[in-house]
Amino acid sequence: MLTLILVEGLSYEEIKKAYEKSYTYEAKGEYSKAIKAMMVVWEAYPDAYTPNLRLGWLYYLAGRYANSEHHYRKAMKAAPYAVEPILGLSLPYMAQGRWKALESLMNQVLKTDYYNYYGNLRLCYALRHQKKYSQAEKVARKMLTLYPTDVSFLNELAMALYYQGKKKEALAIFADVLILDPDNRTAKEFLK
Repeated sequence: MLTLILVEGLSYEEIKKAYEKSYTYEAKGEYSKAIKAMMVVWEAYPDAYTPNLRLGWLYYLAGRYANSEHHYRKAMKAAPYAVEPILGLSLPYMAQGRWKALESLMNQVLKTDYYNYYGNLRLCYALRHQKKYSQAEKVARKMLTLYPTDVSFLNELAMALYYQGKKKEALAIFADVLILDPDNRTAKEFLK
């Protein structure tokens, strides 16, 4: 459900046209134009969830992380219980290597949705980049009970084990990854 209340401002058709233009520009990789198309909606509804979420994504794609963070936070304020904008905010954090902040953010997601796929996967990234390998291992193992053949979590588990000195077990998991995904670069690199 879009949370744009059409009391005053733009018509439904104007909003729809702005989104369509934005999606068209995004598909072409023209992020500045996609942002400009969305600004029409945002200027009419600066505190609304949906345009802020969209702008958070577009600014992230454009590499304008401060702007991305600003709009994701506005979306979080508009929908305080939503997980979606928190996961969105994790993208500029990862792009900037803000691992401790990412860990905190993903723990916030997991308080609401303990088995959230992206929340757990990004928590593994954050933990691994902070060299908290045993914690990353626990998260990966938790998620592999739900997704036993998930290559991303298998790689995270294998890396966590490898960096804890459990290389034999890690290399066996990487070999299994190559059965599931023969072109997996991470597994190939570790198996060299």
